[in-house]
Amino acid sequence: MKCPFSEKGCGGCRNIDVMYGELLRRKDEAFHRLFPDALKIVGAQEPCRYRNKVLRTFAQGKESLYTGIYREGTHRVISVRDCLLENKEACDIAARAGQILAELRVPAYREDFHTGILRHLQVRRAPATGQAVVTVIAAAPFPQEKLFADRLMAACPEVRGVTRSVNDRSTSAVMGYTSQVLAGRDEIWDELGGLHVCLSSRSFYQVNSAQAEKLYKKAIELAALTPQDTVLDAYCGIGLIGLMAARQAGHVTGIELVKASVDNAVINARVNRIKNADFMLGDAVKALKSGACKPDVVFMDPPRAGCSAEFLQALTASPARRAVYVSCSPETLRRDVDLLTRAGWQMESVQPYDLFPYTEHTEAVVLLSREK
Repeated sequence: MKCPFSEKGCGGCRNIDVMYGELLRRKDEAFHRLFPDALKIVGAQEPCRYRNKVLRTFAQGKESLYTGIYREGTHRVISVRDCLLENKEACDIAARAGQILAELRVPAYREDFHTGILRHLQVRRAPATGQAVVTVIAAAPFPQEKLFADRLMAACPEVRGVTRSVNDRSTSAVMGYTSQVLAGRDEIWDELGGLHVCLSSRSFYQVNSAQAEKLYKKAIELAALTPQDTVLDAYCGIGLIGLMAARQAGHVTGIELVKASVDNAVINARVNRIKNADFMLGDAVKALKSGACKPDVVFMDPPRAGCSAEFLQALTASPARRAVYVSCSPETLRRDVDLLTRAGWQMESVQPYDLFPYTEHTEAVVLLSREK
């Protein structure tokens, strides 16, 4: 494939002009250097157009506002209307949103002078239903925001809601602390793993839905759940792993620190009529240490930094016999598995997945146990 933006220094992908099979082989070799006993990596059936979320950055051109992606290693924005890794319909929505904001003459934010308004644009699209929610991340509310939202929803019927998040901090974080609905609802629906899935603009959702479904199903398979098992879904997000586990387990408790994700998880349990799963806002470490949760099986899907040392200690002190670790960083996974191994756990199975084709990232699911 040939991408016109890779030559301009866009850092959104790696080696997109190389055959996918060759890149997958390289990823598999790199992962096996860390985990020699791992199974062969599971590649993507569709290595392009898999990203269900589009993120753009605003910049001010000589003539008007435009949107794009940072040139790798810089904060210079390259104008990008379409990306070969992103869902085409979501790209089109992002381009239309940028056009409307340019017509309304809303200025881009300048990091160097701390002037202007618009910082980023996020489009989240549900692959199964086509529904989308759009978020404008701005340094402050702006007078044209309601007009923008109405015009975008009129132009793009698949957009079910438009929100605005204020981020006035000098930080690399994209979203602000809160979001406000400008039009419609901050809610779209998708289908994954046989579940009806409620999403919001702020909740975590894997960008490659097809590969994520394979990974989640493998995690449930490795857990070998029974109706007698009590399950903890730590870092539960919107509750997908926990809800899939609840089909086989006795009871599931999901714990998450992000309120928007917990709200979605509660809705997802209710809509899918799953009554043996509860989701709560809180810290899994505290739940384990206090004895409020005494699991037989623990699922953990932490961010790229991996699990905290406190969590691994609390897990080891718990009555859990099996743990299924879903990781988006082979390096921190190796670190955490080594810590658990020294604490008496045994690594039983390692399965890598390519959730992010044409990037350097690899996801994996690991089964650890301490069965007598």
